[in-house]
Amino acid sequence: MTRHAVVIGATGQIGRPAVAALARDGWQVTAASRGGGRDEHWPGDVRAVRLDREDDSALAGVIGDGCDVVVDVVAYGARHARQLTGLAGRVGSAVVLSSVAVYEDDQGRGFDTQEEPGGFPVYPVPLPETQRTVGPGEKTYSTGKAALERELLDAGDRLPATLLRAGAVHGPHCRTPRELYFVKRNLDGRRRRVIAYGGTSRFHPVSVHNLAELIRLAAARPGSRALNACDAEAPTVSEIAAAIDEAMEAAPETVLVDGPPPEPGVGDTPWSVPNPVVCDMSAAARELDYRPVIDYAASLPETITWIERHLAGQDWRDAYPKMYAGYGDLFDYEAETAWLAAQ
Repeated sequence: MTRHAVVIGATGQIGRPAVAALARDGWQVTAASRGGGRDEHWPGDVRAVRLDREDDSALAGVIGDGCDVVVDVVAYGARHARQLTGLAGRVGSAVVLSSVAVYEDDQGRGFDTQEEPGGFPVYPVPLPETQRTVGPGEKTYSTGKAALERELLDAGDRLPATLLRAGAVHGPHCRTPRELYFVKRNLDGRRRRVIAYGGTSRFHPVSVHNLAELIRLAAARPGSRALNACDAEAPTVSEIAAAIDEAMEAAPETVLVDGPPPEPGVGDTPWSVPNPVVCDMSAAARELDYRPVIDYAASLPETITWIERHLAGQDWRDAYPKMYAGYGDLFDYEAETAWLAAQ
C-alpha cells in the first residue's frame, strides 16, 4: 500500500533532501512550497504544489482527503502547531523541525541570554533531550520553537509528532552557511586567520542529508517525542577549518586566541562559543535506529561548491543577506590585519 507524505517547505535547504529521501523510500510525496518549485534531484512522480503556509484553508486543501505523514520543516510557534493538530483527523502523524535553541541550562541561561555578560549557557556534555527547555512564547526564535513543541507534544494522543531538535544545519541551499567564514577567506587568498577560544569551540552541526535521514526514519515510525538531530561528530572550530582547507587544497596559517574575540571583527567565527553545545544522539539511535548517512568532512565538497557558485560575481552581503543581518561583517579584513600586525 502506497504511503502518502506532504512536505511543507519543500524547496528549502532541508525540504529538498527530505523529499528526495522519502521518495526513494517509496513514499508518494506532495512537495509544498510558496513558489511551488521542484528540485532537479526529485523523481518525476513527486507532486509539487504552491502553498501559502499562513493560509489555513490552503493547507487543508493540500492535505485533501488525508495523508500518512506531514513533514513540516518551517513550522514556528503555537499557531502553526494548532494548524497541524487541527488536521489530526486527516493526518496520521507529523515530523516537525525544531531546534537545539529550545534548551536552557540549570541556571536559566539559553540562546536568548548569550549576549549578556556570563549569559552563554553551560549545558551538560553531551546534551540529552531531558534537559529543561525555555518557556513557550512568541518573542524570540527559541521561545517560538518551544511553543511549537509544547502544543504538539500535548496533542500527542490526537496527532503523534516527532520534533527534531536540529543543531547547526549545513549543506547546499543554506541561506546562512557558517562554512562561508573559511571558504571566502580561502577564495580571497587570506594567508592568516584568527580563531577565538583557542579554536576549541564546539557547536554540534547537522548535515541536511542526515536531517533527511532522520525525517525518513521518523515518518516510518510515528510517535510523540522530541529528539536531538545532529551529525555523529561535533568537530571543534579548528577541525572544521582544517577540513575546509583540505577540501579546498588551501593552507593558511591559523592564529589561535585564548578566550573571546580580542577585537570586533577578529576571530569571531559563526561557531565560536565559550561553552560547548554537543548533543546526545543516543535517543535517535535507539528509537529510530538512526545512523548518519554522511560525516562532516565528506559533506564539505558539495557545500563549498554551492557557496562558490552562489558567491560568484556578487558581494557576499548581497549573496547572503540573512547571514550579514545575523552575524554582521564576518570579513573585516582591515581589522583582522591591523590586529595581527600589532602582535
